[in-house]
Amino acid sequence: MDRASTDLLADLTARGLIHDTTDRANLETRLASGPMSLYVGFDPTADSLHVGHLVGQLFLRRFQMAGHKPYPLAGGATGMVGDPSGRSDERNLLDLDTLRHNVSRIELQLQRLLDFTPGTAQAVLVNNADWTEPVHLLDFLRDVGKFVTVNQMLAKDSVRSRLDSDNGLSFTEFSYSLLQANDFRHLYEHHGVELQAGGSDQWGNIVAGVDLIRRGLGKSAHAITHPLVTKADGTKFGKSVDGAVWLDPDKTSPYAFRQFWIQVDDVMVARYLEMFSLRPLEDVRATVEAHAEAPEKRLAQRELARELTVMVHGPEAADAADEAAAVLFGADPTQASEAALVVVAREVPSSAMQSAQLDDLLGTLVDTGLASSKSEARRTLQQKGYRANGVQLDENAQLSDIALLHGRYLLLRKGKANHHLVEIS
Repeated sequence: MDRASTDLLADLTARGLIHDTTDRANLETRLASGPMSLYVGFDPTADSLHVGHLVGQLFLRRFQMAGHKPYPLAGGATGMVGDPSGRSDERNLLDLDTLRHNVSRIELQLQRLLDFTPGTAQAVLVNNADWTEPVHLLDFLRDVGKFVTVNQMLAKDSVRSRLDSDNGLSFTEFSYSLLQANDFRHLYEHHGVELQAGGSDQWGNIVAGVDLIRRGLGKSAHAITHPLVTKADGTKFGKSVDGAVWLDPDKTSPYAFRQFWIQVDDVMVARYLEMFSLRPLEDVRATVEAHAEAPEKRLAQRELARELTVMVHGPEAADAADEAAAVLFGADPTQASEAALVVVAREVPSSAMQSAQLDDLLGTLVDTGLASSKSEARRTLQQKGYRANGVQLDENAQLSDIALLHGRYLLLRKGKANHHLVEIS
């Protein structure tokens, strides 16, 4: 029996990462018999994935680390329809150009967390538009629709809840599960993919694919789902304006991404470490125990933030984000790398000035927004409320006398939390 595969399911269970499976004994037997292929689908409803998608991506990574072959799927076809799961109203349909742009962006993110090096467990990126767009409607109805009963489709929670709502459910979204089922059938038939994984809200759609493979191909396939990632209040992560934490660094910077995990509530940090960390579970639990002894040090949050920032954005971006955070929370800015100051420039107000402008200290403090007037600037200087590149300022200070960071940066700070970075030319 393959010990790694047996340990994989036990590890997923211990981490609370298994919500539903088809016959678990059969799945364990199949995993133990040798490497298998699995897929997780990601619809391009936006031009970036967000942290709610990370568990699905890491599900593929965990299976790959155990020797199995992952197929991350970009939903170029299903994204045109929209999944009704977990929604109270219908999605706005995207135009084709937007959809293709979104697919190209999330494909890059799907390639970040998996190993695409040629070998037995090499990841293979697929797009369901490649096999769905060429199919004619009548062929689809005959080859897929005839194997799925309306009774089955109506039994899905996502369908029932929408039928009972004021908004109802369009035929377009009603047909979504058929498209996803056909994806599983296609990947099983042409790539030998035997397992589909996904969030718990996808269970009905995934099982529809298992049934289609059984009825249409006379074969046996497997399904497994993980719990959705939720916040402390029980709501799931998504693309809402106040809750979006994107994987695209242009939408959520590596620094902001890091800070999101640093600020995680103590109530949730152990759960997130178990769900997201790729470290052995005993190491994760040791971190949680150490954190409990001195929660004010936020050890668990720091380790979670570091691991995920490296994973999503790479070690260099994570290093710069760590340094930038240290500078903004009081560390000596003269020790910061130039990469860290570039990060700081993105996260705090910044401006460019000529070196001659620094001769007017009060004017500079007003121009940078660190004082509303020269009289306020003077009062704050008397109270020793300003620093420049870590140097305490007073009324007689000359900014031009302060050594610039990396020959061009002047980091002004008022109190503990208000910063302005000036680039000097």
